[in-house]
Amino acid sequence: VQLQASGGGLVQPGGSLRLSCAASRSIFSFNVMAWYCQAPGKQCELVAVIRNGGSTNYANSVKGRFTISRDNAKNTVYLQMNSLKPEDTAVYYCNAETYDGSWSNYWGQGTQVTVSS
Repeated sequence: VQLQASGGGLVQPGGSLRLSCAASRSIFSFNVMAWYCQAPGKQCELVAVIRNGGSTNYANSVKGRFTISRDNAKNTVYLQMNSLKPEDTAVYYCNAETYDGSWSNYWGQGTQVTVSS
């Protein structure tokens, strides 16, 4: 399974970005898809989760600003990031989990998001 993350870049505070995570197979096969981030010198943190049934959860720091969504036809999960803050600066990683008797975990390469004036 391959996960291809894209959409990062440099944006000013208050700006927006949309990250994409394209999977090499149907995302129906994944129980959970998520975005994580890792800021310099910090641990990787969960940002947002979307489950197969469509339910979502967000880190408190991004609630009301970020939205995770999925396009099943395109096998892609998105992270719409609005009202970006300098503290959102991090490498963002796409993650997928699937259960088939045991859990399997897949990671995409990171995409850098830098929020700076």
